[in-house]
Amino acid sequence: MAYDETTFRRPGGEPAATDPAAYRRRVQYDDTAGTTLDQSLNAPVTTGSLTPVGDEDGRDRLGIHLGWEVILLVVAGVLGFFLWREDSGALQRPALDSLLVTGAAIGLLTLGAGLSLRAGAPNLALGPVALAAAMQYAENGDKGVLQALVPALIIGAAGGLVVALFVVTLHVPGWAASLAAGLGVIVYIQLRVEPIVVQGDWDPTDQAFILFGGFALLAVLGGGVGAIGPVRRFFGRPRPFGDPARRQGTMAAVPVVLALIVSTVFAVGAGVILSAQSATPIVPGTGLEWTGIALGLALLAGTSAYGRRGGIFGTLFAVTALTLFLDFENRRELDIALFAIAAAVFSAGLIVTRLVETYGSAYTSGSTEEWNAAPSSGTANWSPASPETWNTPAAPPARSDRWDDGPWGAAR
Repeated sequence: MAYDETTFRRPGGEPAATDPAAYRRRVQYDDTAGTTLDQSLNAPVTTGSLTPVGDEDGRDRLGIHLGWEVILLVVAGVLGFFLWREDSGALQRPALDSLLVTGAAIGLLTLGAGLSLRAGAPNLALGPVALAAAMQYAENGDKGVLQALVPALIIGAAGGLVVALFVVTLHVPGWAASLAAGLGVIVYIQLRVEPIVVQGDWDPTDQAFILFGGFALLAVLGGGVGAIGPVRRFFGRPRPFGDPARRQGTMAAVPVVLALIVSTVFAVGAGVILSAQSATPIVPGTGLEWTGIALGLALLAGTSAYGRRGGIFGTLFAVTALTLFLDFENRRELDIALFAIAAAVFSAGLIVTRLVETYGSAYTSGSTEEWNAAPSSGTANWSPASPETWNTPAAPPARSDRWDDGPWGAAR
């Protein structure tokens, strides 16, 4: 081997570049000849087995996102038309106020899910945290909105920080640490065996347009800022590369900490809004269905399950479409379980992730030979026309140390 894969040191003893992408640009390994070719960081990289692609530089195409967002907008429009045909009053006040509040709550959950996905640390505790916050507000809402909301926000932020510290200090996957936290929150929820009647008289429908407008503004601004190259690359630092268990440095930990704290705070806000809007008691459960819906909507909006990649308007359109569908389903009394809706949305989101990863890369990988291409000169190949060559030793073809390079690999 031309370099030590365990220590990531150059053959001459020089430490490898701290940035994995820079390391790929600086070192090109030729497995056939067993030599290492030094290149400057700014020099163009020639074709080789470790040829970097644009994906490693964090340069993405937004065309696939914008195209998909047009489709989401059309879907939302069609669902709105079906809802209007079912009951024209559903899109008029006061029913519209309730619809907007529901959309704002689902939107906050989806924003939290999308942020954590972009940072490569999907927060699986979103649903349980939202349900716990809803129960906490139901019990203490009579003390006032601030007295019930502020402690929940503090506890949620502290919990998100603890999970983030587990992720960055132990370097474990964000989904695993947040799932453990979510299970702990479920234990807290299930200590209450009876439904909790909502206390207090705050009605969020009085601020319906403000709440939904705030969500819409956060969604579009967040998507717009996330489309800026340096910002996207900053939040995409934890994106899996090489050995996922390898520590990626201090700077890669910053977006994880921010994403887990902010996403948990968003979940608390969503739970409080849903609780204050509810006309029925809050029933203890797991809240995992809301985790599935939030993550599924974020994926459906165009946020990649692998991190970093995401659109601009997708979250707004996806949340609007699901909110309209939930109201339509309720008015038609279809009685579809939230877990079934979450499963369907999540499955569709995984398909969108494949599309985003396939067509979102700015460059294709280095040129590789097709498996059935004509053999290069100097390589013996068996063929019916030349049976005497079937046992002739052939020079080993240049191979890649990356499993996903070549015609059978996944496009990035």
